[in-house]
Amino acid sequence: MPYELQELAAISGMPGLYRLVRAARHGVLVESLDEKATRTLAPARNKVSLLSEISIYTQDPEETVPLTEVFERIYQKHGAASPVSAKSSEGELTDFLAGVIPDYDRDRVYLSDIKKLASWYGIVSKHRPYQAAETPATEAAEATPATEETAAPKAKRKSAKTAEEPAADEPLSTGGVIGAADEAPAAEGNPEATAPAKKSRKKAE
Repeated sequence: MPYELQELAAISGMPGLYRLVRAARHGVLVESLDEKATRTLAPARNKVSLLSEISIYTQDPEETVPLTEVFERIYQKHGAASPVSAKSSEGELTDFLAGVIPDYDRDRVYLSDIKKLASWYGIVSKHRPYQAAETPATEAAEATPATEETAAPKAKRKSAKTAEEPAADEPLSTGGVIGAADEAPAAEGNPEATAPAKKSRKKAE
């Protein structure tokens, strides 16, 4: 996973992005994803949308592209610095998305959704390190059989790694996250472009 999005969320009525800290009695304690890293309470009435559960519609009704994969494609094409922002022109924004998702649904993905995407990518790439996927060489090295002298130590290390992996991949429960949130109180929500990737979630389970 290039950028870890599981704990990051957009919250209606609150601009920017936030890291979920823990559940509270009247909402969720969050930390702003910026230089200040300010902690505040997001009221229970505000809609919290995990970035890891947001996807972009494609022209195939049965397929969507998870935001994590979209971010990976943007990074591979443009690096950490996005070529567009929420203030870019309509043509620049649509060309930008077409460059990373050529078959995105032009009818169900609105201009406001592309602006959110550009804004979110800028925030995440600035405050979260890019995590490159393991190369085939690395994976092959890990799978190399151990010699007689080193078989026992390597077996122990492998067992420890296996025990730790489920905890690292365990999703953070947010009590019913749906759709994408507005970036500011005055902005409209756009559920059309942010439906959960049902297929991906079923496979993950």
